[in-house]
Amino acid sequence: MNFALVGLHRAPPFAWLSEGLTETFLRHGHRRVEEAHRASLVLNFIDTSRPRPFRRKAQAVFVAAVAEVEPPFGHPMDKGYPLLVRSLANVLLALVPEGEALPTVHLLTLEQGHLVVPGNSDPSDMFEAVYRRLRPMATARLVLNNIFEPDLPPELWQGDPNTEAIREAGKKLAELNLLPTPFPMDRYLSPRDRRHIQLLYGIGGLSYGNLSARMDETRFWMSASGVDKSNLREIGRDILLVKGYDPERNAMLLSVPPGVEPRRVSVDAIEHWMIYREHPEVGAILHVHAWMDGVPSTEVVYPCGTYELGEAVAALVRSAPVPVEAAVGLKNHGLTIVGRSMEDIFRRVEGKLYQPVPMS
Repeated sequence: MNFALVGLHRAPPFAWLSEGLTETFLRHGHRRVEEAHRASLVLNFIDTSRPRPFRRKAQAVFVAAVAEVEPPFGHPMDKGYPLLVRSLANVLLALVPEGEALPTVHLLTLEQGHLVVPGNSDPSDMFEAVYRRLRPMATARLVLNNIFEPDLPPELWQGDPNTEAIREAGKKLAELNLLPTPFPMDRYLSPRDRRHIQLLYGIGGLSYGNLSARMDETRFWMSASGVDKSNLREIGRDILLVKGYDPERNAMLLSVPPGVEPRRVSVDAIEHWMIYREHPEVGAILHVHAWMDGVPSTEVVYPCGTYELGEAVAALVRSAPVPVEAAVGLKNHGLTIVGRSMEDIFRRVEGKLYQPVPMS
């Protein structure tokens, strides 16, 4: 992996960290490049009062914004998340002086994942801990591309009983207060930055949670990205039919009605595709930013929409005593719950879901 440092990495608040992380990455066999456009990981050191984003040109470039944040850090959505979005980064490394010899490092992801590296007196330990948490995120392969084919049969243009089950499940999640409000990017981003996000990821806003239901042996319906999951209406925009994954183009294949301007499917489509393909008895999948006691969890905080996260979740479903009833924790993020139907999922989790997601 090639990496580059940009922004204020030579400034006094960051010089010690940039030098330490550089040494750590080099020791692990990575290569530093001076031209940031040649890097797959860019560490962008920013001023919290005027964060200057690094405008990558491809989805494959992972950007980690590094900022010094005055204590207390508080809830991640208060200080950290707006800064993460304004810097157009995949992850924020917030350095928070809290009385230790070294600052505490809060790693905050777009999916609201939150990791903490406590400050201590040994810089090498801290650099290594940050590296161990950052590398899997930076090297994971995003599956964000969608290929839309206007071949949805006319009898499905208004949906079917499966799409109705998804609509009702979205309303149920709202009733249970398990649908975080989509993040208001308009409040923090300029029109230019919103266009940049749209170009890179094809989303108009950040929303959380998703639902899907199997249609047949090879296809499944799934909620779109960036939409209100409690108000899923139009087929091809709010709910889409996923018919496969193309590994050569690293893209999800979708059937849409002719004449509809489609939205992208949820970023977790690759994960759901893996589960449906391996387990014919699974009829529905629910992902929420909530938790249940006693669930097995992934070990690494992979970004949502990555092939690696899909593999990790699929492996835990596979190893469950009854895979069709598996509930899997996504470390520091939320739950993926599978079942024979949406009704089956809600029956099994009733009274067991809680927030916030525990962090480790």
